[in-house]
Amino acid sequence: MSRPYFRRALWFAAVVAIVSGALIVRLRLAAQTVPAMRYETAAVDQGPVLAKVTASGTLSALVSVQVGVQVSGRVKEVLVDYNSPVTAGQVIARLDPLLFQAAVDQAHANLLTSQSSLRTAVAQANNAKRAYDRAKSLLDQKLLTQSDFDTALANRDVADAQVDAAKSNLEVAGTAVKQAELNLGYATITSPIDGTVISRSVDVGQTVAAAFQAPTLFLIAKDLRKMQVDTSVSESDVGRLRTGMTTTFTVDAYPDEAFRGTVRQIRSAPTTVQNVVTYDAVIDVDNSGLKLKPGMTANATFVVAERKNVVRIPNAALRFLPDAKLLQSLGIAVPGPTAESKARWIWTLRANRPWPERVEIGISDGTLTEMTAGTLHSGDTLVTDMSAAPGRRFGLF
Repeated sequence: MSRPYFRRALWFAAVVAIVSGALIVRLRLAAQTVPAMRYETAAVDQGPVLAKVTASGTLSALVSVQVGVQVSGRVKEVLVDYNSPVTAGQVIARLDPLLFQAAVDQAHANLLTSQSSLRTAVAQANNAKRAYDRAKSLLDQKLLTQSDFDTALANRDVADAQVDAAKSNLEVAGTAVKQAELNLGYATITSPIDGTVISRSVDVGQTVAAAFQAPTLFLIAKDLRKMQVDTSVSESDVGRLRTGMTTTFTVDAYPDEAFRGTVRQIRSAPTTVQNVVTYDAVIDVDNSGLKLKPGMTANATFVVAERKNVVRIPNAALRFLPDAKLLQSLGIAVPGPTAESKARWIWTLRANRPWPERVEIGISDGTLTEMTAGTLHSGDTLVTDMSAAPGRRFGLF
């Protein structure tokens, strides 16, 4: 082998050795590097936090009365309509009174008959008493047999009993007169309160039957300028409400307008629908403008707590729990759980690496949570999600 050829072979072997050594070193370094990470972040800020409870409900008048009828008959007159203002005692409808007037006349006739029967019974009783007195006198003089005296005594007692029966019949007849007159009075339907007619379910000529229950003819609201909202509050939230609490609500008719109210009562009676338990929180509402109407659906918001100018942590950062293997690949130890119920571990992003930060939290509005203890400041970056970037590692290329 010539010397030039030997030198070229030697140089080729040296180049191969150098390249192989560089590849081996690179692979070893790659095994020791950490993967590149992708982070989703959110910023800490400062401002107010309102803890809220939401519930839906239905508007209704404070007092509403169903006006019915206690007798059956044909409707002769309807004197009010929807939205008609009425006063207490005002006639709002009448049934045909002919049958009721006939019943009153018949009851009065029966009363006269009973009075006549009573007078007859009294006269017979008086006559029987006089016969008894004569019989007793004759018996004392030994001029009458004992059997005749017993007959006179029995006649007197029967006559007295007939008087008692006639008196009872007279009382029954008097009661029948009162009942007939009451039924005649029931044929005239009046408003029991001052208010507004909300609904009317009867027309002229219609026959109403009150045999089993009093049919409802009108629904009258006492004062629509004061209303209430009956809301359904879940059992998990009802403990956070209290009477006197100010609340706001909206209705579909005025979606851009917020109405205010005050919690008057939190009722203890539960309502269970498909195993969901709710409680009625009653809200008093001022409806001076008469915009709100009975039956409207109200979406109410109760402010149960308020903090002003506090450090706010996004709830997504509080929910984030990093993967332990990813942290180990970054050389970061996983912190242990906190003992305090209000303490949390969150992850801040510093120099493109996540670092655990212990904080204590207060109230939340569902999106942001108050920080009550910790070293975070407005503008700090928090990690809400992290994942390894595919195909890349720090230290390569």
